[in-house]
Amino acid sequence: MDIKSLEKTAAEVRIGIIKALSNAGSGHPGGSLSIADLITVLYFDEMNVDPSNPKMKGRDKCILSKGHANPAQYSALAVKGYYPMEELMTLRKLGSKFQGHPDMHKVPGIEMSTGSLGQGFAAANGMAIANKLDNDPGRIYVILGDGELQEGIVWEAAMAAAHYNLDNMVAIVDHNKLQIDGENDKVMKVTPIEEKFESFGWNVITIDGHDIEAIKDAFAKARECKGRPTAIVAETVKGKGVSFMENQAGWHGKAPDAEQTKQAIEELGGEL
Repeated sequence: MDIKSLEKTAAEVRIGIIKALSNAGSGHPGGSLSIADLITVLYFDEMNVDPSNPKMKGRDKCILSKGHANPAQYSALAVKGYYPMEELMTLRKLGSKFQGHPDMHKVPGIEMSTGSLGQGFAAANGMAIANKLDNDPGRIYVILGDGELQEGIVWEAAMAAAHYNLDNMVAIVDHNKLQIDGENDKVMKVTPIEEKFESFGWNVITIDGHDIEAIKDAFAKARECKGRPTAIVAETVKGKGVSFMENQAGWHGKAPDAEQTKQAIEELGGEL
């Protein structure tokens, strides 16, 4: 898909995020909006997936280790055609299959149930190892939050991925620099991220996580890297695309009200 089409699709994904969270009355807009461009390029350009056959053999898989940002993945899957966007409007409602964190048993296209930070990264390691053993061509993409890097299991997984030469796995760090309690570096410093991954033996690429062309190029370079896993450190803006949410830690975990929803959707070029 060309750059302009991907940018338009990313806007659709963002609109789906806002509408779903507004209907739910709860959830996590900030970190969902910050990964919208990354997840759009994954599903609409990079990954080999088929909405009509979600369990297709040899498919690529996206694991959302920062599971609280699942409105972004849910919305991308809806735009991709895994299910109607209307279904997503039941997000977080009693009886809905769209829970507050991803559920691999209920939602087509969700490859791993996540939520406890760091565990999705460890599970992605297992999937990448299994694909190596099975000669499965599918690649594994795992999205982590930068605050998530404060978890010890993340670095155990990073060490294991390098040890097993998992060049079929790409870790994408959403470096928006904010978490629920404020600035990452004031809560528990995680920088320098690149040097940490490099010290564990990873190939590291740093990009603007909202530059579609840069995202595409990073994935292409990751495919070319053999013998070790690739970490893409994506410099992003929490709440990207909605002016009053951008760079505001307070929008980590609350839904917009009716007036805020209207403004957000207008800014994104959509309609209520």
